[in-house]
Amino acid sequence: MNILTPTADGSNTLFNEEIGEHYHSSHGALQESKHVFIEAGLKHGLEKLETSEIDILEVGFGTGLNFLLSYAHCEEVNRQLNYHSIEAFPLSVATLNTTGYSNYVPQKIWDSFNKKYELALASEIELSGNCRLEINHTTLQNFTSNKRYNILYFDAFSVRHQPELWTNEVIAHACSFLKTGGIFVTYAITGNLKRAVKSCGFEIEKLPGAPGKREMLRAVKIA
Repeated sequence: MNILTPTADGSNTLFNEEIGEHYHSSHGALQESKHVFIEAGLKHGLEKLETSEIDILEVGFGTGLNFLLSYAHCEEVNRQLNYHSIEAFPLSVATLNTTGYSNYVPQKIWDSFNKKYELALASEIELSGNCRLEINHTTLQNFTSNKRYNILYFDAFSVRHQPELWTNEVIAHACSFLKTGGIFVTYAITGNLKRAVKSCGFEIEKLPGAPGKREMLRAVKIA
């Protein structure tokens, strides 16, 4: 069961009773998503990669907030977004509609997402001329793809509650889907995570974290 919970910035998150953790920071769901994945991930990637088309792989689709904000930004700057996500336990449309996230993106973006979300669980679908979405209903460990991505949003539950997604082997598996020059970004940073990502041929960067966290990790694949 998922329980709707307000966070400190006025946006909502959900508490996953089975995992025992919120989908977003209690210090602010919206500001965490913007800080970690939009500012440090997407906007940085669009600037550095100088590409008109961006391919994103997300670990943990969850409430869809990272996707919605990415979709809105790419529409705003007229960039093609190809967004693939991995979600072992997708939420229902009814649950997504309780979050209030329709307030944070243009109505046409919310409407297209709300209408086609369930279709995206089965195959890649077009939401607009600038956006394609596929949500792979599987685990990261079982995910396979011949495609390589520009940015990886690593947004799994914390290592405390979902340690199986933070092992060296699983981190290496996730990193293997990035192109050379691709960007790995996550809200977390630990010594073991830095070593695991660095061993995959990445250059590590520590950034200021979202409210409630001192630091976060961004890394670029150099080999």
